[in-house]
Amino acid sequence: MKILVAGATGNTGTRLVKELCSRGHDPVALVRSSSDTSDLPEGVERRVGDLTSLDDDVTKGCDAVIFAAGSGGDTDEEMTRKVDRDGAIRLIDIAEKSGVDRFVMLSSVGAADPDSDSDLAHYLQAKHLADERLKESSLNYAILRPVALTDDGPTGSVRLGDEVDPKGEAARGDVAVLLADAAEQDEWVGAIKLMETVS
Repeated sequence: MKILVAGATGNTGTRLVKELCSRGHDPVALVRSSSDTSDLPEGVERRVGDLTSLDDDVTKGCDAVIFAAGSGGDTDEEMTRKVDRDGAIRLIDIAEKSGVDRFVMLSSVGAADPDSDSDLAHYLQAKHLADERLKESSLNYAILRPVALTDDGPTGSVRLGDEVDPKGEAARGDVAVLLADAAEQDEWVGAIKLMETVS
């Protein structure tokens, strides 16, 4: 499959691109013109684009899209809305119009019911609205909602579902594996899964 990866140069996105390559897929890395692409595998197609101003043809020729981008923990509310809400929704709109079959969203625990008292309220609200738009779309979708991310590699030991500890941790390596699964496997279509890494 040809799979557009938004956030391809991020901590999770780079792992995801490598995982997709290892499975024989053809990832397309969506990168800003200023992005450091040195960690991407050699030969991976790079498609220049910015989530705050995407071109209409950014998903051209792609079978699936994985949104693994994030504005980052240090950004202000405006940038969070531009990337995690508006950028994601715009990419969903483009994917629908261009004939993409599947859209996988990296969301966050708490996005189902964002807490206005939380320090992360603006981030969770942005994720919530993007998730809701995806659910309403005509795309075959999957939404992964991990708990707090660590920079650990894949452990293969994960918990999915309502028993996930909201205060737990999720290894980025495990997240990348599950995002790739969600792009491939029919059992993920229409699924919204909470996720944590367990020891």
